[in-house]
Amino acid sequence: MNAIAAPMSPDNISPPRANGTVARLLPDPYADGDRLFEVIRGKRVEKNTGLVQSIIASRLGLKLSECCRENQLGYGMIQTMFAIPGSGNNRKPDVAFVSYQKWAKDRPTPEVNAWAVVPDLIVEVISPSDKAFDVMEKVHEYFAGGVREVWQIYSNLGQVLIFTSPSSIRVLTRADDLTGDPIVPGFHVRVADLFPLVEPRT
Repeated sequence: MNAIAAPMSPDNISPPRANGTVARLLPDPYADGDRLFEVIRGKRVEKNTGLVQSIIASRLGLKLSECCRENQLGYGMIQTMFAIPGSGNNRKPDVAFVSYQKWAKDRPTPEVNAWAVVPDLIVEVISPSDKAFDVMEKVHEYFAGGVREVWQIYSNLGQVLIFTSPSSIRVLTRADDLTGDPIVPGFHVRVADLFPLVEPRT
């Protein structure tokens, strides 16, 4: 993803103080909610997601939501903002699973920008613009915040990386089945079925 900081404008500047100085305020990162973004250290950082990555996220998210609904497991979410504990960041993973153990089925849903609950599972579909430093930093951040498992999907390689800790990784290819056990019991999908047919690059 590429960081895009909002420029200072008259709306970002508070009235002069008694000593004549002016305090500059950070822009509201949620002022424009139409774009895909995260809030990192109080600043809005836009996420650049391509068509192929969006299709993968949608396919996986729909399968996950269906499994959760049929088996009464929890919430299968697509591009939902979460407040990650201990990080001060609001992250919007491509797909996430929140079990009913984390958020009870009959518990009211809050009217907030970022859901203050730790997902059991987070899935990131890696885009060409994502930087390795940022991608791995998020993995560490997620586990430090209490996430149980992180999946990374690479459309260019046809691979899924399964992180059970920041240092424990399993690699799946198109020939494998992706299963959710023990975190999402009963979930499974062929890795190959996640990837759309892509035009060859010219």
